[in-house]
Amino acid sequence: MAYGMRIWGADGVLQVDENSFTIRVLFSTLVTFALGASKGNQDFSVPGISPGNGTAIVVPIGAYPDSQMQFETEVLDGLVRVYNHTRTYAASFTSSGTMRLIVMRWG
Repeated sequence: MAYGMRIWGADGVLQVDENSFTIRVLFSTLVTFALGASKGNQDFSVPGISPGNGTAIVVPIGAYPDSQMQFETEVLDGLVRVYNHTRTYAASFTSSGTMRLIVMRWG
C-alpha cells in the first residue's frame, strides 16, 4: 500500500502500519420499530460496504424486558438491512423499541 498510517508504542516499536488489520465504523444510527408492528425491515445506504468486507450489529440502548428480542441485521452490497424479527424462522415474533445500528468495515 502506498499510503497509510504508522503508530509506534512508547518503547519505540512499530504497533500499527499500513498493512495492519483494522476496523472502521462507517455508519451509526438509532433504529426504531413500533410496538405491535408487523414483520418488517428498514434499509440503510452505506456506500462501500459488502458482505465480504463488513459487519453490522445492533446494540440495545437501554433496559428492555426479558421477552424482547434483538433486531437482526443483514449486510448487502452498499446496504444494511435491519429486521424486527428473525428472518430465517417463519414463526418468529416481532421486536420493538430502539437500538443502535453500528456498521463496520474491516480489512
